[in-house]
Amino acid sequence: MAKLVFAMNMSLDGYIDHDSFTPPGPALFRYFIGQTRDLAGSLYGRRMYETMRYWDENHADWTPDLRAYAAAWQGQPKWVVSSSLESVGPNATLVRDGVEAVARKLKADHDGEILVAGPALADSLSAFIDEYHLYVRPFVVGRGKPFFAGPRPPLRLVAHDLVGEDAIRMTYVPA
Repeated sequence: MAKLVFAMNMSLDGYIDHDSFTPPGPALFRYFIGQTRDLAGSLYGRRMYETMRYWDENHADWTPDLRAYAAAWQGQPKWVVSSSLESVGPNATLVRDGVEAVARKLKADHDGEILVAGPALADSLSAFIDEYHLYVRPFVVGRGKPFFAGPRPPLRLVAHDLVGEDAIRMTYVPA
């Protein structure tokens, strides 16, 4: 049975705004390559999926690490929750409605971790999320999407560790 994990980088003040962050350093980026490679798949909200579509096409100027991340992302199955998209890219399935039923089926039909990406989607699936991974980076941005799109569910801290050069990963489970 798979675990649904909501995991995102966030600023010290609790926001997700990747345009305001400096890119991760080499160690953190390699960590994310391995993490992405090990996923059973990803369940995306529309906005986050559209941001991540950047990785669908290889670019001539990419470093080996960027190519490795793209290969990991391209290789995993993706489910995209959207009522407005007409189609999705390679290795992706469009989910128009019934997201809770899809979440149940993904958990039952897969092993490993399935990433939930996007705070609004995570909020709508909070009853199904098994773990929250908060990657706190040393930025104060004062804007963006809050990590928790709605009221924070009761959580219990089960782990914390330094990841890469400047991130602390905190792992929480529903209390």
